[in-house]
Amino acid sequence: MTIHKIAVIAGDGIGKEVVPAALECLERIAQLHSLNLEFTDFDWGSDYYGRHGRMMPADGLEQLAKHDAIFLGAVGSPDVPDAESLWGLLIPIRREFQQYINLRPVKTLDGVKSPLASKEPIDILIVRENNEGEYSEVGGRMYRGLPHETAVQETVFTRLGVSRAAHFAASLASSRKGRLTSATKSNGIIHTMPFWDEVVEETTRLYPDVTLTSELVDALAAHLVLKPWTFDVIVASNLFGDILSDLGSSVTGSIGVAPSANLNPEGDFPSLFEPVHGSAPDIAGKGLANPVGQMWSGAMMLEHLGHPEAAEHLQLAFECVLREGLGTRDVGGPSSTSEFTAAVLAAIDVLDAVGAGVAGKLAAAPASA
Repeated sequence: MTIHKIAVIAGDGIGKEVVPAALECLERIAQLHSLNLEFTDFDWGSDYYGRHGRMMPADGLEQLAKHDAIFLGAVGSPDVPDAESLWGLLIPIRREFQQYINLRPVKTLDGVKSPLASKEPIDILIVRENNEGEYSEVGGRMYRGLPHETAVQETVFTRLGVSRAAHFAASLASSRKGRLTSATKSNGIIHTMPFWDEVVEETTRLYPDVTLTSELVDALAAHLVLKPWTFDVIVASNLFGDILSDLGSSVTGSIGVAPSANLNPEGDFPSLFEPVHGSAPDIAGKGLANPVGQMWSGAMMLEHLGHPEAAEHLQLAFECVLREGLGTRDVGGPSSTSEFTAAVLAAIDVLDAVGAGVAGKLAAAPASA
């Protein structure tokens, strides 16, 4: 039996609640599918920063490199500047391990009410370039504290970075409906965004069954609100992808259910799986956190590790619980974090009893016997 070594970083805020919830479900799934998932906990994050002045130890990346995947809860605390928490943990992991794809599903789920009047189902994959773009380290500040204090931040696009994101997105679109939308702002940003457009178009030509549409990001944001069901796969730069994926999750009903995968597609380094929602310190410790984003990220991790039936089993389980109206309060349900987790565990067992893993046949299965 293959052993999958998983590094677990619960991190901050509600991460310490949703990660244990998701791990319970992953352990149950592993048992039922004869998987060997070996979890190792790392107490890194803002509390670690308070004790040591850094978000993880100096050899933290070396420790993580020994694992097959990284399962992260959330990073961020009111006591630690965002630049310290993000650049001290998450961004070094993304870049050192060449996790150049950030994949974020945006999908309507039964039991999660969308703010949109339309009931058209939404099923989008947002591919965000994850290593460069607007989140470069090139720039600086000068004349600090003086009236002419200046800050410069450079956007960096490389042909390698843009083309590999476009390849990944076009390949996904080819396996789905064949529609790829590229987010741009080439009417106002005259160097980097036209370069982005050119490379994306050149790359997409290699996929004759994919239709490419390039859309200005402001119009695209409006389109995501007005008719999100018309999208299939969206490819975007680091900043645009970050913003659009949060917007997409919101129009489906709750950012609390949104998962993400930071992928090194070649498998040369561990990939990282995390929910989109952040640490939410305002509700931390109150039992209100929605664990769906963490559970769904766990399903994406199982898929990445080569276990699609186990991933489907977990996803069907939490979807069944949501469908029965047993979600957490942020999606209009009555459940606490622990109550929702217990319901998902019960649904996992029920689905196992009736034959979970048979593709497409259990979408309407009940969450309880």
